[in-house]
Amino acid sequence: MELKQLYAHELSKHIGESLTVTELEELIEKPKYAKQGDLAFPCFALAKIKRQSPVEIAKGLAQVIHHTLFAKIEANGPYVNCFFDKHQVSAAWMKQILLKGNHYGDVQVGNGEQITIDFSSPNIAKPFSMGHLRSTVIGNALANIVEKCGYHAVRINHLGDWGTQFGKLITAYKHWGVEEKVRANPIPELLKLYVEFHEKAIESPALEDEARAWFKKLEDGEAEAHQLWEWFRDVSLQEFNRIYELLGIHFDSYHGEAFYNDKMERTVELLQEKGLLSPSKGAEVVRLDEYDLPPCLIKKSDGATLYATRDLTAARYRQDTYHFAKAIYVVGQEQQLHFRQVFLTLEKMNYPWAKDMVHVPFGFILKNGKKMSTRKGKVVLLEKVIEEAIELAAKNIEAKNPTLKNKHEVAKQVGVGAIIFQDLRHERQNHIEFSLEGMLKFEGMTGPYVQYTHARACSILANAAAQAIQPSAIGLTDDYSWAVIKQLMAFPNAIETAFKQFEPSEIAKYVFQLSQEFNKYYNQVKVLQADEHMQGRLALVQCVTIVLKEGLRLLGLKAPESM
Repeated sequence: MELKQLYAHELSKHIGESLTVTELEELIEKPKYAKQGDLAFPCFALAKIKRQSPVEIAKGLAQVIHHTLFAKIEANGPYVNCFFDKHQVSAAWMKQILLKGNHYGDVQVGNGEQITIDFSSPNIAKPFSMGHLRSTVIGNALANIVEKCGYHAVRINHLGDWGTQFGKLITAYKHWGVEEKVRANPIPELLKLYVEFHEKAIESPALEDEARAWFKKLEDGEAEAHQLWEWFRDVSLQEFNRIYELLGIHFDSYHGEAFYNDKMERTVELLQEKGLLSPSKGAEVVRLDEYDLPPCLIKKSDGATLYATRDLTAARYRQDTYHFAKAIYVVGQEQQLHFRQVFLTLEKMNYPWAKDMVHVPFGFILKNGKKMSTRKGKVVLLEKVIEEAIELAAKNIEAKNPTLKNKHEVAKQVGVGAIIFQDLRHERQNHIEFSLEGMLKFEGMTGPYVQYTHARACSILANAAAQAIQPSAIGLTDDYSWAVIKQLMAFPNAIETAFKQFEPSEIAKYVFQLSQEFNKYYNQVKVLQADEHMQGRLALVQCVTIVLKEGLRLLGLKAPESM
C-alpha cells in the first residue's frame, strides 16, 4: 500500500463517514519543510462538516492515530503531521524495488487492453523537421507510459501521403525536376521543388490549375501520376525510418491517408443511413449546432472528401481492427476544433467507443517566436540537429573521459537523449523556442544530467562489486538517505499522473528531482565506508539506478552505465 493511502486509511478509522478514504487521500499534502514531517492532513474540510475548530480537530486526531510504520503523529496548528519510521520504511521500500527491478512502478489498470496512439505522422516528400519532433517524442513516451500501466500500445504513424500538395509536387517535378538529382538526394530536392512551386505560382497562377489537374489524375489512378506518388512515398519512408532508428522509435502501422481512400464511401453511406448528412452550399455536412460548433464538413461541393471524412473512416477501421479501449491522437493544438467535430460526429453515429477518443494537443516549436513553415522553406532539419548533438556529446566525452569504451555509442545516446529530454521536460501545451545551444546544454534540467547521475551511481556499484561487497536492503535513517527514499517512493505516483494527464513532463520532472536528491546524497555520504550500514547504502544506490533507468526508458532515452 502507498504510504499516503495508508495514512488516509488510519485517519478514516477516527473520522468515521465524514470523508471517504479517497477524499482523505486527495486532501493529504506533502509538507513544505522536512521538519514538518512526511505527510500532512489539513483539517479545514472536517471543520466545516463537524463545525469545530480545525486546530482542535488536529489535536484530537494526533492523540489517537497509531501505526507500526509511523514514528510519530504531531498536531501543527490545523494540520496533522505524520512522521514515518525511517528504518522500517526505507528497508521495506528498497526490498520492494530490488525485487521488482524494472517492473517497480507498474500500474495495473490496463489488463492488457489495447490503446491506439496516432503520432508523428509527417507529410511524405517533405523533410523531417524540428516541427515533427514534438508529436514524435510525446507520442512515443505516451506509448511507453500506457504499457507501464498494463495496456498494449498500438503505435500508428498516420502518414500525410495524400492531398493537393502531391499535385503541386508532381507539377514542380514535371517542370523543373531532374530524376538523377532526386534519386541521389531525394528529400532536399523534393523540398526545393515544393518551395519553387509556391514561389513561381505567385507570378503564374495557372500552375495551381495544373497542380489540381495532376491531383485529379492521381485520384483517378492514372499510371504516371500514381508511379510518381509511389516513388515519392518510398524515398520518404526510407528517410523517416533512418531518423526513427536514430531516435529509437518504432511503429506498428504506417497506414496513412491514402490507405483510407477506398473506405471513405462507406463512412459517407453510414452518415446518410443515420440521417446525419445535411446540404450546405452544395457541400455535405454533419451539423453540430447543439454543441455551438461549426458543422463537420464531410464532402465538398465537387464531391471531394476531407480530413474529417478520412479521420472518421480511420477511427472506424481502428476500432474494428484493434478494439481499442482508448484512442489517442497526439496532434498539435491548432487541430482541437477538428477533433472535437470528429469525436462528436462519431458519438452522433451512436458508436459508444467515441467517448474513449482523446486528442492530446501540444504547443509549437518556434523559431524567433514564429512557427516553422515548410512551404516557405523555413525549416530546421531534425537530422542535422541530431548530428550536431552527437558531435557535441562526442567532444565532451573526448575532453572529460577519453578512455571511455563504446565512445561513439555513448555519444549517440547522450546527444539523442539531450534532444528528447529538452522537449519532454516542458509541459506539452507550452510552446518551445528552438535553440540548439539550449537544447544541447549538459547542466541543469537536461537529459545528460540525468544520464550522468545514472552512470555515477553505476560506477559506485561497479567499485563495490570489485571489492565483492553485496547490496542488502538494510534500513537507513539519515536525512540524505531519507530524501532519496521519499523520492523513490514517489515513482508509481508520477507514472499514474503522467498517464491520467497524458503528460510525459511528469516523468521528466521526476527523474530530474531524483537525480538532484541522489547527487546531494552522493556529495554528503561516503557510500563505501565500511560500517554496518554500507550494504543498505549500496542497496539505495542500486534502487536509484533501477528507477532512473526505467524513468529514462519511459521517456525514450537510454541510460549509459559510464560516461
